[in-house]
Amino acid sequence: MTLDEFTASLDNSRPPKDIPVLLEALWYDGKGDWEAAHNIAQSKEGTRSYDRLHAYLHRVEGDTWNAGYWYRRAGADVFKGSLKEEWLVLVKEFL
Repeated sequence: MTLDEFTASLDNSRPPKDIPVLLEALWYDGKGDWEAAHNIAQSKEGTRSYDRLHAYLHRVEGDTWNAGYWYRRAGADVFKGSLKEEWLVLVKEFL
């Protein structure tokens, strides 16, 4: 799947079949369903990529303290760009 195909799938009512679960979380976030995305991020706490996603989602929520905690858990720097830029970085990483 390409980035263009993934972003086009946001027009659908369901995520594409057989995509990685972290990408599914970003699909839900892209649709405005933070709760579904957050549930996925929490499902494997302690796993670096899930913790990284978790950090982004708390940044979306506006909880910068909690986001900082999850960035540290993921061993990642706090993202300095926009939320949209971070979403794209993560989508590309998980594709």
